Amino acid sequence: MTSPLPCLRIEPLGRELPVAPRQSLLEAAQAAGLWLPRSCRNGTCRACLCRLRAGAVSYRVEWPGLSAEERAEGWVLPCVAEPLGDVTIEQPKALDQRISASSSSGDAASAS
Repeated sequence: MTSPLPCLRIEPLGRELPVAPRQSLLEAAQAAGLWLPRSCRNGTCRACLCRLRAGAVSYRVEWPGLSAEERAEGWVLPCVAEPLGDVTIEQPKALDQRISASSSSGDAASAS
């Protein structure tokens, strides 16, 4: 029997989504139609930096762009972080692209 996929919860957006094996938190969010801040996708630029509120992650790179103090304070880089189980991150800039796209098209329709 296979175990269920880990769940990623993104707050304050309130979205929960599965994370496939070997998928980063950022990749899982993108696959679900969500936008998270990002740039380099290799753990060095820190554009995706956010708080890990629950759960634990492992990193694809030996030493991502976080200090030991930042890790201890709960900071995480979703672009190179893979969940070790269910996780919750806090990323106030997260957007649901499906809602944004439908809002934009709705605005355009109501403006005509």
